[in-house]
Amino acid sequence: MPELPEVETVRRGLQPVMEGARIARVETRRPDLRFPLPERFAERLEGRTISALGRRAKYLTAHVDGGPTLICHLGMSGSFRVEAGADSDTPGAFHRERSKASAHDHVVFHMEKPRGETARVVFNDPRRFGFMLFAEGATDDHPMLAGLGIEPTGNALDGRLLQELFQGRKSPLKAALLDQRLIAGLGNIYVAEALWRAGLSPLRAAGTIAERGKKAAARADALAEAVRSVIADAIKAGGSSLRDYIQADGSLGYFQHSFSVYDREGESCPTPGCKGHVTRVVQSGRSTFYCPSCQR
Repeated sequence: MPELPEVETVRRGLQPVMEGARIARVETRRPDLRFPLPERFAERLEGRTISALGRRAKYLTAHVDGGPTLICHLGMSGSFRVEAGADSDTPGAFHRERSKASAHDHVVFHMEKPRGETARVVFNDPRRFGFMLFAEGATDDHPMLAGLGIEPTGNALDGRLLQELFQGRKSPLKAALLDQRLIAGLGNIYVAEALWRAGLSPLRAAGTIAERGKKAAARADALAEAVRSVIADAIKAGGSSLRDYIQADGSLGYFQHSFSVYDREGESCPTPGCKGHVTRVVQSGRSTFYCPSCQR
């Protein structure tokens, strides 16, 4: 499942083509994805301009002038392809040909920019776990977005806030970080990387960083900084290309080449001076990678 950095990378790839552009036509090649497409889907979008392309956690949001807000989720294999003229992608790091199988091109947006430039934005999803829905009122009130926690970007996520969120929680620290009601958008990969950067064990009880005293406060501060930095670094690198994920311009992300512990079971811990090795354990049915020697 693409995580927040991947979704943000897709948003940035689509922004120059879609933001401020008019939706001239919408092709729907099937009536449903994970869920049925909204009634009058194409009709309600055609002829309208996308005023802003945003992101909330792992959801893309397209704010349409005089129309509903479009909420998109990539699911496990969903992705967007930008086609402009004869070009269907843009060369980038670890570039590869984008799948153009028409059987998996389910929704096509024909975009027109104010100066006359045109482009097609194609949603391709072999497994059809992605979806597109409408928000009629405030976006944050939509059932898919209501109840989401704070974004793990920017200075709002700090040590003090983490202490407030994790106060008295006995669940493992990794589980608390993955709780979308507390922090929105974090996934398995970046939680593992953030915990390694902070030197904290994923098995530690979340409430221990909210206890009184300077040690707990220092742990909370270190974790907040690690979360913000790993997300920022991943966005800058273009996300992590795992299995089906691909950027909007057809190129692969490459943050996976910077993984310190994720999917590196048995390798030496990269922490300077640490002689430990990366271990894999299973928590709630998902793999957890960490160094027992330096993550406490």
